[in-house]
Amino acid sequence: MKILVGYDGSKTAMDALKLARKHAKALNATVYVVTSMVGREREGAEKVEQAEKALDFAREVLAENGVACETHLLIRGLEPGEDIIQYAKENDIDEIYIGVKRRSNLSKIVFGSNARNIIIEAHCPVMTVK
Repeated sequence: MKILVGYDGSKTAMDALKLARKHAKALNATVYVVTSMVGREREGAEKVEQAEKALDFAREVLAENGVACETHLLIRGLEPGEDIIQYAKENDIDEIYIGVKRRSNLSKIVFGSNARNIIIEAHCPVMTVK
């Protein structure tokens, strides 16, 4: 079994990681921790370094508990929601775990919602943690 965790280092992402860790232990699954960055001029070297450190931390959290894990920093020019969906399809992921944040209706309209996109478009079950 393959579990993907969309991870950005936030509290909700950490909560999603912890839930995925618990389920992975019970199901003997491998966890794929993925951070997606659009790239180009939107992301600077400092943000990439922060993302890599967050992925290293996530790997340690899983390894301490004996959970098989891979981490991936995706910089493919896609919005995070699209990127996670594409990665999940490419790697035959069985479940996706993501943290969700409360946002106003106006914010959702103006900026869209990566979580909403993943929930609607994913080919597999999506577990959300708030």
